[in-house]
Amino acid sequence: MKNICTFILFLLLFQNYSAQSSDSDFYSKDFKWTIKIPEGFEKVNNEEWAKMQGKGEDALEKTSGQKVINQAKIIFVVKSSNFNYLEANYQPFDPSVDGNYEETNKAVNDVLYQTFKDNMPGSKIDTVSTKEKINNLLFYKYVTKITMPNNMVMELQMYSRLFDKKEFTINIMFMDPKKGEEMINAWKASKFN
Repeated sequence: MKNICTFILFLLLFQNYSAQSSDSDFYSKDFKWTIKIPEGFEKVNNEEWAKMQGKGEDALEKTSGQKVINQAKIIFVVKSSNFNYLEANYQPFDPSVDGNYEETNKAVNDVLYQTFKDNMPGSKIDTVSTKEKINNLLFYKYVTKITMPNNMVMELQMYSRLFDKKEFTINIMFMDPKKGEEMINAWKASKFN
């Protein structure tokens, strides 16, 4: 779950890194999952993404007082401009070792909220935690909407669930509502076989 925090915190920094054109369709053998990447999105290099994630870990560690151990494996990251990202990743999660998944999910969401609050003074932060079915599979959904002092709005939608002992996560971050809708629609139309 902490990889979600790292993703979010990086995006606060709005770094610009090079990208390559993505293929339109993506398939993950591990999760038997197919998604059509929205047109005009570019693939972000995994090594560059890992460097960007490191920037968010510092802020998260400062807020939580704990060392971030990021075991996430990136499936893909795509972007449209510098403020609209779609990321898919997974990491190990064994409830017998890591604890109750739902409780862990809530704790991470609480730390995320506090980290945004600490690092974005003057911003209005609204959050909603729900569950939603994607292709008949139930996902935990956490939405954060941040209205900054300059009235720019950033929205983040995070979806996660366990597949056996792997936590699968989709992170959608956008400032352009049209691009956000494209990513959300692509995610909701994706298929797990």
